[in-house]
Formats: sequence, structure tokens, C-alpha cells
Amino acid sequence: MFFKNLQLYRLPAPWNVEPNALATMLKTQSFVPPSSNELLRYGWDSPRKNGGLVHVVNRQMLLVLATEKKILPAAVVKQVAAAKAAELEEQQGFPPGKKAMKELKERAADELLPRAFPKRENTWVWIDPVNGWLVVDAAIPSKADDVIKFLLKAVDKMPLESLRVQRSPVAVMTGWLEMDEAPAGFTIDQDATMRATGESKAQVGYRRHALEPDDMRRHIAAGKQCTRLALTWMDRISFVLTENLSLKSVKPLDVIAEGKSATYDDAERFDNDFVLMAGELAELFRDLVAALGGETCQQNDAVSTEPKPSKSAGTGKK
Repeated sequence: MFFKNLQLYRLPAPWNVEPNALATMLKTQSFVPPSSNELLRYGWDSPRKNGGLVHVVNRQMLLVLATEKKILPAAVVKQVAAAKAAELEEQQGFPPGKKAMKELKERAADELLPRAFPKRENTWVWIDPVNGWLVVDAAIPSKADDVIKFLLKAVDKMPLESLRVQRSPVAVMTGWLEMDEAPAGFTIDQDATMRATGESKAQVGYRRHALEPDDMRRHIAAGKQCTRLALTWMDRISFVLTENLSLKSVKPLDVIAEGKSATYDDAERFDNDFVLMAGELAELFRDLVAALGGETCQQNDAVSTEPKPSKSAGTGKK
């Protein structure tokens, strides 16, 4: 239990919400598997087997948004539709047109849907009401935003805001590379992306490659800035910081793994790992925000509660 890709949001610290009250609000959007003729369903599920919708350990809360989608390969649909088109051509003496072919494909998809293979995906959400964080384990911001909008439909007037810092992450990361020095507690690793600011948007990517100071300064002198940088915090957690304040490829290092006991059963191990993750990441966030100049005033940065005009709780898609 350690989030891999972190999209960060802010809550008031402390945020006084009762887990039971939160679970009651989420219940209206609880997950129900799709029926045989539905392509997609999603909703809140229990983070732990036979548990509630909000799993709480040491005042830290864990949620999970479950998504189940039927996998219907386009090639199979096309093959079935082609067979139907051949039958229709034999009956009427000429091949079906574009409109008819579209209808045949839709009919084929409807017929195949009950036999489609379901694929389950979980998106984890960690709420730290003590330090005022809400974190979605998602690789891209747009996916996290979809989760947040779904959450805000259930939790009325949730005081959630985007994380804003005083200094631009791009400018700060570029400065660290130019000076060949990270802030206290951090070290620079061997992954980075340098991107030009001009119209060309030319970029240079480094993967597991030493970031030589002279090379970095040449790129900076040529007008490139750092938009992605691998860092290690306190020799305990490695991660990649991006220009939009996402943390990717987050990995606990040996110094943390060595402190984990092997005597726990599965339930105890799960809770132990969750508490460990919450404690370590809260300290990392504190130091990272400080390295970026601290937070800005966010009165006008509240996350929008307007949902996208697409999926809704408990509604399947065909």
C-alpha cells in the first residue's frame, strides 16, 4: 500500500468530518457491477474486503473508486458486422451503405456485449484531515479531476482546493539544475526533461542518465526549462516532480522497507502500510511545499463542483 502517482489537493487543516457521515454521503454512489447489457459502471467501493466505504486508520481515511468496463474488441465487432453485411448483400443484391454498416456494427456490439470480458480498475483516494491533504493515485491530472468531480457530487460543499505554491515549479527545478544543488533534504536523481520555451517546444529527455551541470546549463542558456525532475527526499522516498505539481513514480526506499515488520497478517499489514505511507508523505509534502516557496492564498482556487456531462453514479453505459 503505497501510492505511485500523486495528484494533490488541499483541504482546511484540520478538516473536521466524521468518517461515518462521509460514508453515508458516498453510499448514494456506491459501486454496483454492470448488468449484462451495460458497457460501464463505476462508484465507491470498500477499500477493505467486507469493510465500509471509508477505511480509517489513525484518523487517516482511504477511499476507492471502482470502475468496471466490458472489453469489446473492435476487430471482433467488425468481423461480426461484416458477416451480417454479407448476408444482407446476398438478400438485397447490393452491399449495405455507410449508414446501414453503422447500424450493423451497433447491432453486433449489442449482441456481443453480454459475452464481453469485464475489466476492473480501482482508483485510490487518501484523505488526511489532520494536515489538510486529499491525494488521488492517478497518473494524469484529468483522471484525478474526474474522480474529484464525482466525489464532489456526493459530498456537498466539500472545501477542496487546488494546491498552489508561491514559486513556479518549472522555474525552481530549472534553478536547481543550473546551480547543481537541490534544497535541504532533497537530492537530484537521473531523470529530467528540458523543454524549450519558444514555438518549437523542442525538448530533451534524460532517463537514468547523469545530469551533468555543464550540459544542464547549456540547455538553460539555449532557452530550455526543466518540466520534469527526479528527486529523492531524505533517502526515504524517490519521485518525479512535474510542472503541474504532480508526483510520479513515487517509491519508498530501503530505509522505509527495512522498518516494516514481517509478522503482520494481511489486514494488519495493510493498515500498517497505510499509516506509514500517510506519515511519510505528509512530511514530504511539507518539505516540498516549503522548497517551492510555500503556499499561496487560495480563496479563489476552489475546485469546481460542476461535473462533466458524461457518466453518473449507478448508471451503466452501452
